[in-house]
Amino acid sequence: MKKPILQIENLTTSFKIKDKYYMAVDHVSFSVSENEIVAVVGESGCGKSALALSIMRLHNNQRTKIEGEIKYKERNIVSITEAQMNKVRGKDIGIIFQEPLTALNPLMTVGDQIEENLTFHTKLSKEKKRLRTLELLTQVGIPFPTRTYKQFPHELSGGMRQRVMISIAIACNPSLVIADEPTTALDVTIQAQILELLQSIQKETKMGIILITHDLSVVAEVADRIVVMYAGQVVEIGTVKQIFAKPLHPYTRSLLNSIPSAVTNKQRLHVIEGIVPSIVNMNRDSCRFSPRIPWIPRHAHEESPELHEVAPDHLVRCTCYKHFYFQDHRGVKITNGIT
Repeated sequence: MKKPILQIENLTTSFKIKDKYYMAVDHVSFSVSENEIVAVVGESGCGKSALALSIMRLHNNQRTKIEGEIKYKERNIVSITEAQMNKVRGKDIGIIFQEPLTALNPLMTVGDQIEENLTFHTKLSKEKKRLRTLELLTQVGIPFPTRTYKQFPHELSGGMRQRVMISIAIACNPSLVIADEPTTALDVTIQAQILELLQSIQKETKMGIILITHDLSVVAEVADRIVVMYAGQVVEIGTVKQIFAKPLHPYTRSLLNSIPSAVTNKQRLHVIEGIVPSIVNMNRDSCRFSPRIPWIPRHAHEESPELHEVAPDHLVRCTCYKHFYFQDHRGVKITNGIT
């Protein structure tokens, strides 16, 4: 097995609300290896972006507490100083934010923003930085790099801005890139292009990628492994084949059953009952998904559910998966569902 670039062990991120800390990321553990794409999947509010910002240490230090270990090449970056972390961000670990118009500086040209990363982490001359920036713009598929180099973010389309964000993230050839919802607000065609671009860059550079998304359907063709998060916890981990061929946790199955399909003859899309609980009002001593599947008896759930290895590299939280089934809108058990 390949040595992990990033090894996350019992990572817990807590936010301070009215003088009390509440866990938004709750004892999360997984790894990312070279030349691997790991997708982190879940609804909004499940802790995916909080996880990404924890890895990059971009949370407000005054109101956030991070515990556990985030080992980048065996170095625990949770415990290093801010000055040391500044040398890691952008150089060793890059990040692509989900909303490039917000993440990019509206007062700086595209060229200046890419070169800013190169200036901080390299000793390239001004001309070499310009040439490297044009090379990056070409690499991410921007058709007129010389023109785009001089443009401002508001002059570009959403897809072009996202390509600029990718070029900033990979400028210093990092070993790992975190892509936080990189296809949000893009149309389906552009989404596919961005995902294909990330996949081609990953194959070319052998970097590891953490792909964060709320949509399982977007990772089917690009990811190697999938981490499913719900209410701050990992509820299932497996290879893409395991998750799509034999999903186990009720949440994973519900997400998959909510995807429109041209293959199955479903009359209605599955709707997951209820909402993700807030970190303030969450019941942390029982199965956190149980309120959204009330037809499954209480005894089917574990108290303080743990992750169980059900097959090599396939883990699932709580025993409720053994008793789960789908209901239709009338409350009738579905016996011929696709998952």
